[in-house]
Order: sequence, then C-alpha cells, then structure tokens
Amino acid sequence: MTTSNIDPYRGVAELASKEPELWTRDACGVTRTERGIPALLHRDAYAHESEKARVLLVGGLSGRADDVALAFQALDLFADTGGLRGRLALSAVPCGNPDGLELDAAPGNGAGGNPGAGYPPSDNFFFDDHDPESRYLWRWISFQAPDFVLEVLNSESVMWEAFGLDENIVLAVGASIAGPDGSLLGALSEGKPSGLAAVPGLRLSCPSESLDAELKKLWSALANNNPGSSPARNVLAERRRRSPLEVARILGAAYGDKLDPVIYTQGVGVSGRLRLAQLDSQSEHLIIEVKDLVEPYVSGDKPAFEDNAGGASLAGIVWAEELFEITGDKRYADLILSVADRYRIARPEGVPAPADIEYRVEDMFYNGAILGRAYKVSDDAAYLDILTKFLLDAGVQQDDGLFWHDRDAPWFWGRGNGFAALGYAETLSYLPQDHPDRQALIDMHARHLTALVEKQSAAGGWLEVIDFPGSYQELSVTCQVGYAMARGMRLGYLDSSYEDSLMAAWHAVNERIDDGGGLVDVCTGTGVQASTRDYLDRPAIFGLDDRGGSLAIWFAVEMMRYLSGDG
Repeated sequence: MTTSNIDPYRGVAELASKEPELWTRDACGVTRTERGIPALLHRDAYAHESEKARVLLVGGLSGRADDVALAFQALDLFADTGGLRGRLALSAVPCGNPDGLELDAAPGNGAGGNPGAGYPPSDNFFFDDHDPESRYLWRWISFQAPDFVLEVLNSESVMWEAFGLDENIVLAVGASIAGPDGSLLGALSEGKPSGLAAVPGLRLSCPSESLDAELKKLWSALANNNPGSSPARNVLAERRRRSPLEVARILGAAYGDKLDPVIYTQGVGVSGRLRLAQLDSQSEHLIIEVKDLVEPYVSGDKPAFEDNAGGASLAGIVWAEELFEITGDKRYADLILSVADRYRIARPEGVPAPADIEYRVEDMFYNGAILGRAYKVSDDAAYLDILTKFLLDAGVQQDDGLFWHDRDAPWFWGRGNGFAALGYAETLSYLPQDHPDRQALIDMHARHLTALVEKQSAAGGWLEVIDFPGSYQELSVTCQVGYAMARGMRLGYLDSSYEDSLMAAWHAVNERIDDGGGLVDVCTGTGVQASTRDYLDRPAIFGLDDRGGSLAIWFAVEMMRYLSGDG
C-alpha cells in the first residue's frame, strides 16, 4: 500500500483478515463526517488475566498519508516478529484523523480542528464541532489502558521521545525524555486521564527506510524488559477486583438520597438502596433514611406528581414495592395502585394514557415497572393485560432483534435498547408462569438480548448508537442490559448462554465507577431525535449522575443475587 492510495479502512480490514487469530477490526471514535476512526484490536486487548504487555500503536493524527503509511508499515513488521507476538498484545489506530486524510486537510481534520494537538480535552464529550477525534481517542485509550502508547511519525531524521516510560526501554532505543507538550502522548503520561492514572508513551519519528531497524531496537528491548502494567491498567485491575456488594455500597452512599421531583432517575436509586439494605446488614440504616425521605409523598403531605404526569415520573415510585415488602405498611401498596390506575385509561389509539402513542421504548420500562408491581400487590390481572398488550402491539422490534426508539424513529439508540431490555425483564419478573403471553414475551426478549450480544463492544459495554461502531461506550445501557441478563438467568426464564456477555458487561461497568460513585459516559436525557448525528451528539456525562447511578445500583445488586445463586 503506497502513500498515493492509502486507505486506512481497507488496510485495517486486510490485516484483520490476514491475521484473524491476532487482530479484529474495530472503531474508536466518530468524525464530524460520521466516519468511524478505524482501529485494529488485538485479541487480548481486554483480556484481564493476560500477562502480555499491552501496547497501542497510534499514527496519522496529522492526517498525512506518509504518517498513516508508516503506521501500517510498523504493523506489517510486527506481524513478522515471530516470538514477540506471544508476549506482546499490539493494537493500533493507524489513522487517528481519517477526515484529514480524506479531505487532504492535514494537519487539520477539515472541521477546524487538529487531532494531533490540544490534549487533554476537557469538555464537549463527544460532540465537539471541531475536535471530536481527540475526545474519542482520549476516552478509548484511557479505558483500554495500554502499558504504553507508541506513536510513529514520518520524518527525515530519526528521533525517539519518551513520556514517563520505563528507563530500560528509554535507554535501549536512545530516547530523549519529553515533557507535557499538548500532544496526546504528553497528556496521557501526566495526571489521571479519564479519572484513572497515567499511560506512558514513546514517539518515533523517522523515515520509512529506517523504521525496521528502529523498531528492532524496541522489540529487542521489550524481549528483555517487560515494561510492566501502566498505572491506568493497575487502576482498572483494582476496580475489577471489587465485588458487586462493594460497588453497591459505593453507589448506595452516592445515590438514592433525594426524590425531588419524583422521577425514575432518582426513584430507581431509592429502590436500589432498599434492595441493598435487604441483602447487606451494614446497609440496614438505609431503610430508615428512605422511609423518612418518601414519607411526605406517602402521607399525602406533598403531591408526588401532576395529574398528567408521564411514565418517567410515575416510575419514580418503584421503591414502594420494597417498602411494602419490608414493612407491610399498606400505604405503599395503595400508592402503587393509585399510580397504576392511571394506565386503565386508554387513548383512542389504544395506548394507556401515560404512554406515548408511538410506542417509545422508554414506556416499556415505565409501564413494566408500575403495572407489574400493581399486579403483585393486588393480584388484579387487568394490570397485566394492559402491560402485555403494549409490549406485543408496539411493533418497534426489528427483524434483527434490536429496537427502534419508537415507530417513527428508526435509530437503535443505546439506552433505548436498554429500556426495552429492562422493560421485558421487569414484566417477566411479575408475569405468572401460566400467563398466555409469557412465552411470546420471553421469545422477543431473548431475540433482543441475542442481537445485543452480537453488538457488544470488545470492552464489554454497548454503544451510544448500538449499530454504529465508534460511537461512545455508554454506561446506562450497559447497566440495563446487564441487569436484564442477570435477572433472567437468575429467575430461570433465560438460559445460561448469556453468562459470558453478562460478566463482560459487569467488568465494563465496574471499571467505570470510581470510589466516590462518579461514572463514565452516561448519555444525558434524550427524547426522540431526528437523525443519527443527533444521537451521536448527545452529551456524555462524566462524574455523578442520578440516572446512571440509579441504574448502576440496580445492576450491582442484581449481580449480587445472581452470583450468590439467589433464585
């Protein structure tokens, strides 16, 4: 492949096809022209127990063809290294600026930005009008957590620069020590990228004819000196070692302590605190705190919501089931029924009044959360009839098993598919074994989860747009789908074929929760959008977030129950 016909997409595809036991094709971001940033992912890039040194090769941030060609040359040379392949997990982003390459805009990206500079990015994740590449690369690299990043640049002379790298490797290649310079490598090697820790870097600038000799220095150094795990990789390993109980306690301390307004984004967290308290003696005090928190709504001193409240608000009282179970106080059951009775009123289209007439997937969860609980506390099958009819009539599940956002929104939004999975899980949790619609709903649910398994990212989560490689890994959908899998297998209406996917999802979520309950990349509140671009541009929240925290504590507690064999 010469610089005159360099095609990073074809190059990545050819390498993945040529070395399928070594690499798989992936994408690590999305440009302003909606092109995925191509990535070549080593099969062990996310293998937690692998002892291989993890290295990420980066090239083409400039968008110059000769830089991209040099990165592919380096990959070809690595493929011929023989024994080193067994000790090194090399992944690559050979062209971090595909728009710049395509538009001949080097060193820019054609949108007024420059993916080679301006690090660390501090805001606009992942919708920056000028520099989306830097946002995607920053987060993707942080959570891949390589032991070091190797950047290659085409130049007339040879120069190695090291950023926080092991001294033995620095000496072996003759690198100079570099400091913060606004570059990707400089920023990754400093501080706590994405709230984790540093990732060392090594930059090689050289002409193409010198690349083989220079890389042999590095390969030799790596054969004799294991660089050791990067600080970022160590942080992720520490997080993965936390049990679901430990994570649930962290989340229980950060979420579920407020309910104003009454809405599912806070109410699910309140419910999660109660579920944790039922399983953990150290958290029993949360029951008293929750009772005090919700008492004004239960006593009638404060209205829970308006007369025309939608499903998002109504689902904010899911905690009433746990409190009824814990205390036996009939007021909690009465609250559930008073809310569920709003669903007895049907619109002319046949849709229950609180739900959207276009059958939005959010309502699959909202309806399931309220109507299933109403059946449990009343034994009135009319609530189930309303619920199952909505799910069976919706018509938004597609032939491939995935769900559109609604009948008029043909996009596979991440959390939208999470809502669908969660809605079926909630419904099937309450639906009697002999209900005539039970098997049809199980079949729809299983077909959906099977389709999601096929779309699960190598890192274990699901994307902001499920079928758009390169869109960001979104936390809330990963919690929702993981919860649905754990609950279904625990209760026996799903078989064990989802276990590997579930465990990968749990690790992905565990890694993205810090010790204070801060979260990584929760899509902000999102109504039906008008284009793929609109979904891609939904801001990703980094830090504390009620919606993400609520769904995460439900997932953590459900994982506790699944792993303990609590049927």
